[in-house]
Amino acid sequence: MEERFSFFDPHGHRVASLLTRPSGGTDKVAVLCHGFLSSKTSSTNNALTRMLTGHDIAAFRFDFFGQAESEGPFDQITVTVAVEQAIAAIDVMRQKGFRRIGLMGSSFGGLVSILTASQRADLACLALKCPVVDFAEELRLEFGEDGMAKWKATGTIPDILGGPDRVKLQYAFYEDCLRRIAYDPARSITAPTVIVQGDQDEHVPLHQSRQLYEALRVKKHLEMLPGADHQFTNGADFTRMTQTIADWLTQHL
Repeated sequence: MEERFSFFDPHGHRVASLLTRPSGGTDKVAVLCHGFLSSKTSSTNNALTRMLTGHDIAAFRFDFFGQAESEGPFDQITVTVAVEQAIAAIDVMRQKGFRRIGLMGSSFGGLVSILTASQRADLACLALKCPVVDFAEELRLEFGEDGMAKWKATGTIPDILGGPDRVKLQYAFYEDCLRRIAYDPARSITAPTVIVQGDQDEHVPLHQSRQLYEALRVKKHLEMLPGADHQFTNGADFTRMTQTIADWLTQHL
């Protein structure tokens, strides 16, 4: 049972979303936050939706500002806006009558989920797939000093997914990232949290997940997958990642 609809963030931006419920109905839902330059129907979100609905848990997916079907020019996205949209998504699920809500985020969506969970005491659990905790640090490591200077001068970045064309993104995104480092906010999280990352992640430094794990003051688990990259391109790695996350969400919802 799939329902497509839009909701609005505090600034009036339209956010495209997709709610998938198990056939028997449920009062449990996982809100799934996709990664940077991705969408609500990412391979991870689609796999988790199938797994969760098989355990009588609904899945709520949405596109962040300026991505896929949601309103807004992508070059104006910030972490702050994305967090506001994630909070609005949880509120929409409350309004639809869901009583137990879990939150899951991939990479950039992981950063958004950490910051969102630090502001909510009503989440049953949190699941993070290779979360960015300090995006500003990752961007500096990814682009280097010259690349950061070119970004500031041109308002464009390389396609971090490997495409040939540069992507328009205002330098204000980086400046916002400097104010949205998630280690300290993580100490306020009350939801049991799992972190899954590959130890060959080529984008998110491993020390970010380890430092995040140390900052968390709740029931927690860190799963490092030997040999897995950022996208979990190996089928067995992808299966283990999604199964670990689905098990955590199922156990706590």
